[in-house]
Amino acid sequence: MPTVAPAGRALHYFVVQYRRWWRTSLLISFINPALYLAAMGVGLGGLIDHGGSAAPLGGHSYLAFLAPGLLAATAMQTAVGENTWPVGNAMRWSRSYVAMVATPLRPSDAMAGHVLFAGARAGLGAGAFLVVAALFGALDSPWAVAAWPVAVLCGLAHAAPAAAFSVGRTHDQAYAALQRFVVIPLFLFSGVFFPISQLPAVLRVVAWATPLWHGVALCRDLCLGQAHPLPALGHVAYLACWALVGGWLAAAAYRKALAT
Repeated sequence: MPTVAPAGRALHYFVVQYRRWWRTSLLISFINPALYLAAMGVGLGGLIDHGGSAAPLGGHSYLAFLAPGLLAATAMQTAVGENTWPVGNAMRWSRSYVAMVATPLRPSDAMAGHVLFAGARAGLGAGAFLVVAALFGALDSPWAVAAWPVAVLCGLAHAAPAAAFSVGRTHDQAYAALQRFVVIPLFLFSGVFFPISQLPAVLRVVAWATPLWHGVALCRDLCLGQAHPLPALGHVAYLACWALVGGWLAAAAYRKALAT
């Protein structure tokens, strides 16, 4: 298992690399939420609210319903993005993982550092998203602040499994396939844009099993001011399980990949 100090040194490497392009990344973190919330929350949401369709949304505006879902989805996309192509780069192209394990760092330390960096990037993106959502008036409760750590946990719940998948891939087409066949369906059918009660029963069960739905549900409950302790703890525990099991699988995958 990774320990804190070596994993912190690996994390420091990725933070130093991030200094080269953090301004662009931060700018995008503000622009993308503004575009989504303006087009879908205000534009499309105006049509939905005007059509009297707010009842299935608990009486909240579509903008207020949509924003927490996009918050969790943004954290998921950022974390998976950081733990797909960048993992391939560190493993095969720049070979920075190989350089790390040539030092006292172990493969699990390199993995933990990279997954933590993905969580940090998800946290930056989630923070920017909440600021933009507040400016749009999309947050109905002060408990929305608590959605930030939930979004970070949601990012980690996806980052660790993504790292486990990515480190052993020999062609980058696998990362595109992961985005196309896993990330996009998750984004569309995990309750971000509409309640999963609208899905057929079979797909509803699949949506319940996804970590993104739990992140969306808890972020939404907090942002709408309708969170309850026991369901909230259940969502947190489920996301933590994905992060821990994913981390365990990733550590094993890194040991195997870096042993050769």
